[in-house]
Amino acid sequence: MQDHVSSSTVRRAAVAGMFYPDDPVELRATLERLLGSSAAVGRLPKAVIVPHAGYPYSGPVAAQAYGSLGPQARSLRRILLLGPSHHVWFRGLAAPDVKEFATPLGRVRLDDAALAQVRRLPAVIVSDAPHAREHSLEVQLPFLQRVAPAAEIVPLVAGETTPSEVAAIIAALWGSDDTLIVVSSDLSHYHPYPVAQALDARTAQAILDGCEDLTGEQACGCRVVNGLAHAVRGRHLHAELIDLRNSGDTAGDRKRVVGYGAFAFYDA
Repeated sequence: MQDHVSSSTVRRAAVAGMFYPDDPVELRATLERLLGSSAAVGRLPKAVIVPHAGYPYSGPVAAQAYGSLGPQARSLRRILLLGPSHHVWFRGLAAPDVKEFATPLGRVRLDDAALAQVRRLPAVIVSDAPHAREHSLEVQLPFLQRVAPAAEIVPLVAGETTPSEVAAIIAALWGSDDTLIVVSSDLSHYHPYPVAQALDARTAQAILDGCEDLTGEQACGCRVVNGLAHAVRGRHLHAELIDLRNSGDTAGDRKRVVGYGAFAFYDA
């Protein structure tokens, strides 16, 4: 299925200078500081769930997931990157038509062969429009450039979609040990600190239990999180909670907070 197609070959950074530093030197220093607080687990997961707010808010939690990959992350060659659309409504999942995504650290190549494969799936459209202003994928890129510099990405933004449609994409690109699945999602939004803590703890347990019916009240990326749960069912993966905090723990006040969780899925 074809939709709006851009003539450009590079998707430019849309939220550099807002969600994360637009100066390369400052960005590298920020990444080193955030990742410096994490510890490598010693084995690569097959998938991770990471938050996608501005780095002062969710960066410390995302860094725990990326840092846990350790030096083995340098062996990754393909990263399937799934996140929700915040600005454009559409049905299905949107694959970009560009060849590269840019950040202040340089350009990230897209896996053309993998994108050609998923574009044949009925739920996938080709459209740069959902990607143009979307931060849920972009904020992951500097982390990935730092920990997995040799990897090409397969970036897909999810609109209205089902767990089985997302799972079909994951299954198609499951690949070998050099493929990592990154699912981008924050948790609850704008509750008082103690309410958010309780809500997010229940959501985290639901994710660990493999629930496929999370709602937008629980996670803004519920559709891709549910799709991951559907995809890993029966594959004998073990889910682990890496970190669970909210913006009241990292930056900002505690009157109206946003929840952030980091999860990893390992071979059992």
